[in-house]
Amino acid sequence: MSDPTRRNRLEEEESPYLRQHADNPVNWQPWDERALEAAEERDVPIFLSIGYSACHWCHVMEDESFEDETVAEVLNENFVPIKVDREERPDVDSIYMTVCQLVTGRGGWPLSAWLTPEGKPFFVGTYFPREGQQGQPGFLDLCERIADSWESEDDREEMEHRAQQWTDAAKDQLEETPDAAGTGTEAGASPEPPSSEVLETAADATVRSADRQHGGFGSGGPKFPQPSRLRVLARAYDRTGREEYLEVLEEALDAMSVGGLYDHVGGGFHRYCVDRDWTVPHFEKMLYDNAEIPRAFLAGYQLTGEDRYAEIVADTLAFVDRELTHDEGGFFSTLDAQSESPETGEREEGAFYVWTPAEVHDIVENETDAALFCARYDITESGNFEGRNQPNRVARVSELAGQFDLEGNEILKRLESACQQLFEAREERPRPNRDEKVLAGWNGLLISTYAEAALVLGENEYAETAVDALEFVRDRLWNEDERRLSRRYKDGDVKVDGYLEDYAFLARGAFDCYQATGEVDHLAFALELARVIEAEFWDAERGTLYFTPESGESLVTRPQELGDQSTPSATGVAVETLLTLDEFAADDFEGIAATVLETHANTIEANALEHATLCLAADRLESGALEVTVAAEELPEAWRDGFASRYYPDRIFALRPPTADGLEAWL
Repeated sequence: MSDPTRRNRLEEEESPYLRQHADNPVNWQPWDERALEAAEERDVPIFLSIGYSACHWCHVMEDESFEDETVAEVLNENFVPIKVDREERPDVDSIYMTVCQLVTGRGGWPLSAWLTPEGKPFFVGTYFPREGQQGQPGFLDLCERIADSWESEDDREEMEHRAQQWTDAAKDQLEETPDAAGTGTEAGASPEPPSSEVLETAADATVRSADRQHGGFGSGGPKFPQPSRLRVLARAYDRTGREEYLEVLEEALDAMSVGGLYDHVGGGFHRYCVDRDWTVPHFEKMLYDNAEIPRAFLAGYQLTGEDRYAEIVADTLAFVDRELTHDEGGFFSTLDAQSESPETGEREEGAFYVWTPAEVHDIVENETDAALFCARYDITESGNFEGRNQPNRVARVSELAGQFDLEGNEILKRLESACQQLFEAREERPRPNRDEKVLAGWNGLLISTYAEAALVLGENEYAETAVDALEFVRDRLWNEDERRLSRRYKDGDVKVDGYLEDYAFLARGAFDCYQATGEVDHLAFALELARVIEAEFWDAERGTLYFTPESGESLVTRPQELGDQSTPSATGVAVETLLTLDEFAADDFEGIAATVLETHANTIEANALEHATLCLAADRLESGALEVTVAAEELPEAWRDGFASRYYPDRIFALRPPTADGLEAWL
């Protein structure tokens, strides 16, 4: 065959991350049959680099190594270099990230892996500097040593042996299950699904991991939002009334909303904070964070009635409307951490978001208002981020009232005016790049959030946005004839068979649109997606749901996704959604859900904290749903105000026509 590796093929791809590397002198290949066959034909290893468009260290490694002619020559001559967008291909990422974590004890992006031509990994890591430093090997030297070892018969035999060991370890971690459900209790298998007690186990572990001084979880930095753990705390508090669960939940919500994780000028959440006290974020903004974090704030609002939580939700969804929404509906994936600095002209992390006191005073017309903003949000001469400042809300209004001799309401008005002026000025800055992929699963997460916000906050426009996004994804990524979902849409291009998370997240989103609007077509679509989950992802013999479809591409292992990661567990959401939809269909969705929980009972019970969504599903299976049937043309506003704004974690709104004739057509 003609060798595709003699040129860089990424200009043919629609992924913004892949296209970022289309001009590299490295002859990058996408992950496809042509590239994999070329590795076997040339009998050379694959160098696999996995990242995403908003990834800061991905940009650094590109600048240092992938744009370097010497590095490119070594890669092109001795390897088949393959680039993968982890957001498009989470299956590939899952396999090799699992190996990286097993071997090195850590993970992250860019992920760097060297594979045999069959795709089996024999060396893994994350970011490598071009030249060795501080005990870390240099990327160029590493590539040269691996290439030399591959040519040595003895070294290659050892590398291939290691590759098989690591592949077997990944298969054991990702693909294997305990004895198939229904075979009894051999090998320690649990005879039944976990009980609701596992919810308290997860909540207790969450409390033990809590930072009671600074909020959130972990004793140091970085600090991640962990929205699945927040859902566990909310539901466990509802079940038990134990105040500590609610206290830890509120501490986390407050820390995330007053610190640097939250964009106080423009709304929305950054990816995580690099420090213990939530001061400095990693500035990328991900669609999934701005879906799942607001859901936790909605639960906090329902449990406490605190308006500040509802305001965070409203401001975050306003940010999504403004900056991450396609003109025809549907949501884009990410905003980059970097943007062009007005001072240097170079792309720098956080340049779009940070301030100096001088900038604030130059922009805000009233001197007192500028001083108020600086005092409220910790804008200082020394700075908290490379001499500049990421706003953190550090002063209470009552403190500012005494300092500035102003009434509290007057201070809030002045701060709102200052924020608006700074927002307008910031809009003139060079903007972070936007990854305009539309991913089915991530859209499903945000569709659910908009639909839930419509119910909880009583804002019908949120339901309209949810339905617009659902119809956008359904029109472009759902094949009605084949009854199959694709994962990614970008500028008319559709790619990648949908994964379990795409079907599960979107099915939940479609059902939530039904709850918010009563439109039965959304319920019907959710049921269609659930039936494909059964057909393509359910393995009755092993009693589990796999992440990749049975009819999809064969990789070195077929992964499951049991644990919560940056997004909730695909298996957990699928199980919860199947339990919900079981109320509306003759299909045995509950049987599938119960069997999955039974199969993985020991895993869930042994480490409830890492399987928060599956713990929620186990509680749902035992507790059942609170189904509220509404025989009306639409949800009555007064009833919605009294019911939807209260926290009922397992409630289902089943809206149906009020007349017999209408019901017949509906059914």
